[in-house]
Amino acid sequence: MRILFLTQIIPYPPNAGPRVKTWHVLRYLHERGHDVTLASYVRDEERPYVTKLNEVCTAVHTIPITRSRVADVGYWLQSHLSGRPFLIERDDLAGMRHLVQRLLAEQEFDVVHADQLTMTQFALDAKKGSGQQQPFIIFDAHNATWSIWERMRQNAPWFLKPVYRLEENRIKRYEGMLVEEFDHTMVVIDPDRDLLLAGTKNGNTAVLNGRISSIPIAVDAEVLQPITRQPGSRNILTLGTLSYPPNADGIRWFLQEVFPLVQQQVPGVTLTVIGKNPPADFVQQAEQSGGAIEVTGYVDDLTPYMAAAALMVVPVRAGSGMRVRLLEAFARAMPTVTTTIGLEGINAEADKEILLADDPQSFAAATVQLLNNPELQEKLARNGRHLAEARYDWRAVLKQMDAVYALAEAKSYA
Repeated sequence: MRILFLTQIIPYPPNAGPRVKTWHVLRYLHERGHDVTLASYVRDEERPYVTKLNEVCTAVHTIPITRSRVADVGYWLQSHLSGRPFLIERDDLAGMRHLVQRLLAEQEFDVVHADQLTMTQFALDAKKGSGQQQPFIIFDAHNATWSIWERMRQNAPWFLKPVYRLEENRIKRYEGMLVEEFDHTMVVIDPDRDLLLAGTKNGNTAVLNGRISSIPIAVDAEVLQPITRQPGSRNILTLGTLSYPPNADGIRWFLQEVFPLVQQQVPGVTLTVIGKNPPADFVQQAEQSGGAIEVTGYVDDLTPYMAAAALMVVPVRAGSGMRVRLLEAFARAMPTVTTTIGLEGINAEADKEILLADDPQSFAAATVQLLNNPELQEKLARNGRHLAEARYDWRAVLKQMDAVYALAEAKSYA
């Protein structure tokens, strides 16, 4: 089928959750013989990877995008005038809108696949055309984004709570509208299905529920091979894209409230924090830690850091969808501690593939237990690897997309 695929980031290299998901989806569509035209925003640091996408796409079109706090203030004010979410206003650039409109005018597409919330606004343009059959439009929702803002509001200072609530409500309504307007919606975990339906207006949830498919995020278990970890290590590893507020919030919680409790019980324990754009307070805390905390920023290869660590922690207090960090930890046979929210959508069992804890005291206790128990480390590592191979490898998981594209094919021949 002829597919116009819209994405907010260049989905390569697969070194962060959204990129991992999108890269494997593109690989799968290519493997199934579909003809994919990609339209993507591109940042300066992503330009070297654009040519890689020619391996899975027939054509690749990019529009430059930059971020700035000053511009964000303007988009926030604009969202008050339009009533649309700030996230939508921020990414509604004329260059992308003109590109998508031109591609839709020049070519006939069977499917427009909008990857992530902010690209859906351009897919809606496909419904405005006339004179030819409208393509089947898909909302590929990595998350129920409004619920992320809800959880962030719960953890925010009192004076920011009204700000978070306003954006939360706007996104909730907008995502509900998308479920109603799009031909099909894909979520990665079942709970997000209900969260998206909560924002709809027409009340016919039974019909809309039938237009939502739950398809998990996948990883490449062949590429992500088990790590051989250093025996007797007292190092804890955590990682994530630190410019993403839920990631920074969870790791800050671990730094400030959990790690000091671990230090009291495990002499010589160290913590390594890996991720692009670390907040200034992370760097400052590392500088004042006497060598107990290292903040590396982005690294090209995680392997030596994983090999030097006894375990990983994935502290999550706000979020939606699935944590790719956890799936990759399973694939790499890294014993891991996370929260109930962190494990949402992943079919892993506490004390079998992973340890779970939600408050500082229990999270610290689970971390200390795992540090001091090599046999438990090996058990979690072995079971986690098996889970990744059996249930979350992209070759098996993404077969579920065939049913969605069969609906699109049926429409194209109707």
